[in-house]
Amino acid sequence: MISLSERSQNVTPSSTLAITAKINALIADGVDVVKFGAGEPDFDTPDYIKDAAIAALDAGFTKYTPVPGTPELREAITEKFKRDNGLSYKPSEVIVSCGAKHTIYNIFQAICDPGDEVIFAAPYWVSYPEQVKLAGAVPRVIETTPKQNFCMAPDQVEAAITPKTKAILVNSPSNPTGTTYDVDTLKAIADLAVKHQIYLISDEIYEALLYDGATHQSPAAFNEETKAITFVVNGMSKAYSMTGWRIGYTAGPEDAVSAMSRIQSHSTSNPTSIAQKAALVALNEPQDAVEEMRKAFEERRDVICQRFDEIDGIHYARPQGAFYIFPDFSGHYGRTLGGQKVENSMDITDYLLNSAGVGVVPGDGFGADNHLRLSFATSSEEIHRGLDRIKKALA
Repeated sequence: MISLSERSQNVTPSSTLAITAKINALIADGVDVVKFGAGEPDFDTPDYIKDAAIAALDAGFTKYTPVPGTPELREAITEKFKRDNGLSYKPSEVIVSCGAKHTIYNIFQAICDPGDEVIFAAPYWVSYPEQVKLAGAVPRVIETTPKQNFCMAPDQVEAAITPKTKAILVNSPSNPTGTTYDVDTLKAIADLAVKHQIYLISDEIYEALLYDGATHQSPAAFNEETKAITFVVNGMSKAYSMTGWRIGYTAGPEDAVSAMSRIQSHSTSNPTSIAQKAALVALNEPQDAVEEMRKAFEERRDVICQRFDEIDGIHYARPQGAFYIFPDFSGHYGRTLGGQKVENSMDITDYLLNSAGVGVVPGDGFGADNHLRLSFATSSEEIHRGLDRIKKALA
């Protein structure tokens, strides 16, 4: 038999997409499932953004664009960085890709050689270690706890740096935890990157979804030395409920952005032309729709936290952003539930889905097997319905 590449066999499938497929299959069979698995807003894309896409279609804007994105969209992104983050970039320092996931993949492809190391925290987004490995590099995972808000401490980062370290990756607000880095910690980590001259990748895709009056801080804005080594990653998916439109972007060192463009020219070429027109309008128009969604998510965050407070044996770090909560269910490990002994996050995920009709995502794919990820990108009514079922299933 002809063998597949070692690279492809070393990649772990996305647990979030796998559980979503399983939940959707049950629903298609008529099973009543409360879904907490989706990593996407439940709101529709705002009408004014959809109208821009329709206008682009009607105008025949359906051909190739420049590989790194249209000039006007890259210009709009530079204006966004200036307006929201106090950052000044040239369009040549910006590249638009097919989602923030594609953006981060391109970064690793552009900066990593075999054996290079990339530092990031666990719990992590499921694709980080796989994308590092696909670039031939080695994930250097730092274990974090709820007590430290699931954030890497500067001394942990410094201890993990070796001569092979190529980058430090920070995700704030975080998927899967919903927690954020405080400015002092972020500044200390940025200073380490400058000191050791390694790249800093700041995944800011949930930037617009912050709660309790918090404001976002991009590490690239600390000083010019930090900006010179930082990739600021963002996109349209979460803030504008445009997950399927597949538009992500980064601003960073011009030579690296140019390398990413060369790589992208041989993979996807340009992002979808129509989606770029929609993204342009989304960035340039008033952000009222984004704020409405943010407020709704904050209210739902309060609801889901209050409901988890009612369940014995479960602990969590209160989310400060994004639309996820990452509770520790390990207090129920070792029990026999539904005739099955529960030993890990996959066991309790299966139990809640099959016995209680609740879809969650196991924490093992995020590097934290004691936890489950629940998305509160669903209505308050569904949150109450789902938490009623979880509480009953664990009683």
